[in-house]
Amino acid sequence: MTTTSSDLTGYVLKGAIIGLSIAAPVGPIGVLCIRRSLFNGARIGFFTGLGAATADAIYGAIAGFGLTAIADFLTRQQFWLSLIGGGFLCYLGVRTFLSEPANEAKAVREGTALTAYASTLILTLMNPATIFSFIAVFAGVGMSSSASYPAATALVGGVFVGSALWWLFLSTSVGLFRARFTTQSMQIVNRISGLILFAFGVYVLSRAR
Repeated sequence: MTTTSSDLTGYVLKGAIIGLSIAAPVGPIGVLCIRRSLFNGARIGFFTGLGAATADAIYGAIAGFGLTAIADFLTRQQFWLSLIGGGFLCYLGVRTFLSEPANEAKAVREGTALTAYASTLILTLMNPATIFSFIAVFAGVGMSSSASYPAATALVGGVFVGSALWWLFLSTSVGLFRARFTTQSMQIVNRISGLILFAFGVYVLSRAR
């Protein structure tokens, strides 16, 4: 079946909505994005979210292109991925809770953007169950296993764009309030963020099986 340009545009828009809806709920990545936007600026916060958007696009591609062998392999490794991912979240939680705002300001270096991107990319990839979410959602918007590669590419590209736009909005919005935060309020942010991240880590570990 031939896929027209209007069809591809529709798939991109559908993908953008899917990417936005998956990224928007506040989870551990959202907490990291908000905190890094406050401490290190909107640019670092955006790169934090961009790592998650890339992981979403990767899992969306696995679902959209029907790469069942990869999906099955990742599913079989669910226990170890959950163990590593949950442990990493607990580590981030403890480190965040104990961090001092003054020391963090001195820690910003040229490689921070790449580090922020890589850390959330890996962290998001630790949840292969996301593949099944994409399979269900893609089926709901009319993406079947017989869909063309251009259509699948358009949908996955839309997922990345929608997710990235959300992280751009969130990091920019939070970054605007950065100057209003005092050292004391930053310390409170550290404590709350650390507890939330640690709680997410414990939850992931409790579901490892």
